[in-house]
Amino acid sequence: MLGSDVIWPLWSETPAVTFENPDGAPKTAVVTAVEQPVLLGFHPARPNGRAMLVLGGGGYVALMAGREGVQVAQWLTALGYHAFVLLHRFPNAAHGVAAPLDDAIEAMRLIRASDPGFAGVGVVGLSSGGHLAACLLAAYPQEWTPRSHAARPDVAVIGYAPISTNARGRTIVANKPPLPPAEKQAMYDRLQPDAQLLPAPPPGFIVYAGNDPVVPVENAHRLQKAWIAAGGLAELHIFADAPHGFALDTKDLPVSVWPVLCEAWLRQVGFLA
Repeated sequence: MLGSDVIWPLWSETPAVTFENPDGAPKTAVVTAVEQPVLLGFHPARPNGRAMLVLGGGGYVALMAGREGVQVAQWLTALGYHAFVLLHRFPNAAHGVAAPLDDAIEAMRLIRASDPGFAGVGVVGLSSGGHLAACLLAAYPQEWTPRSHAARPDVAVIGYAPISTNARGRTIVANKPPLPPAEKQAMYDRLQPDAQLLPAPPPGFIVYAGNDPVVPVENAHRLQKAWIAAGGLAELHIFADAPHGFALDTKDLPVSVWPVLCEAWLRQVGFLA
């Protein structure tokens, strides 16, 4: 699936994923529905002993499995990481509010269990995947019943994520209507990582566009401020002019250098030899 080396279903023996174009190239794949989530593993040619969970965006109603999944995994494997792309369920009437977070937590558990010798497991999340990545560093809602044990990542890379500006009472856009479906809005209301960040978060790398028309840059400031208040260190890069969803393939703009900056940061924090 999508050119991966390993396919691990999470909760069922058989993954059930719907692609917008089943015959399309993996690098541009878009997922429109996930009935049974799956974790796709990509192996590096020269392993560095660490792994990364990749969480793509799509507003919790789709998944940019190619641009924000496969392409990110290929970047990471070139650096020596074992990369794992999660195709998670969406918050909706069929799966409930907690489904994406439960899938991400189980994915972290599976990655760690697959090789106890990993020197660390990080996470890279973009757009709604960045929100989900930040949720792995936050307190799990007490009223929910987790389907797996929490597994906090050792580093986190978060790009243009709607951290809390979609939550009721914390929006930037005046009179912003609730986001459909109701379960998606309920997830953003209940999971506000900047307000729920657990103490001593791992090193974080945060990258945003200053003029993002979809995700206000205030999300970046809220997240970094919370990170520091919780006793962690978060490097923040804001590019003045870049589109939402710039990912790795936005060429001829300054934002295209963010993966190079991130690689340097990974070396600085000791997560890349």
